[in-house]
Amino acid sequence: MARLPYADLTHPEARPLVDRIVAERGSVLHLYQMLLHSPAVAGGWLNYLTSIRQLSTLPGDLRELVIMRVAAINGAPYEADQHAPIALKEGVSQAQLDALDAWENSALFSEREKAVLAYTDAMTRHVQVPEAVFQAARTAMGSEKLLVELTATVAAYNMVSRFLEALQVHSHDHR
Repeated sequence: MARLPYADLTHPEARPLVDRIVAERGSVLHLYQMLLHSPAVAGGWLNYLTSIRQLSTLPGDLRELVIMRVAAINGAPYEADQHAPIALKEGVSQAQLDALDAWENSALFSEREKAVLAYTDAMTRHVQVPEAVFQAARTAMGSEKLLVELTATVAAYNMVSRFLEALQVHSHDHR
C-alpha cells in the first residue's frame, strides 16, 4: 500500500492535468495520481517524461532496455510492470528481459545494447561514469544528440523509480 493516499482526481486544481493525461496516455496511472498532490510538479513531470518517451529519437528498444534495467537495479516493480509490455512492443524479446540481470555474459545482447546497459549500470549504481564506459556508449550512440537522449533517459527513469519506491507506489494498490 502506498505511503500516502492517492490524490483526488476531481479536485479543480488537478482537473485540467487529469484531462490531459487521459487524452495523452489513456488513463491516470498510479504514478500520476500520486504526483497530482502537486499539479505543478505533475505537469512538469509529464512534460519531461513525454519528451523522453515520445519526442526523443533514441530507438524504442534501447529506451525500454534502459528503463527495464533501471527498474531492476533499483528494485522498482511498478516501473517494470508498466514497461515490460512496452519493451516487448518495441522489439525487446522476452528472453532479453529475462536475461537482463546477467546481460554482461549473455549472447542475447548486441555490442551496442551492452554499451548502453553498461552506461545505464554506471549511472544508476555509481552516478559517475568511467571514461571507458562513456566512450563505448558514445561510439554506440553515434551522435551527441543520441548520447544526451540516452543520458536523460537513464536519469529520468532513475527519478521515476526513486519516487515510486520512496512513496511505495505499486500496481496492486487500490486508488
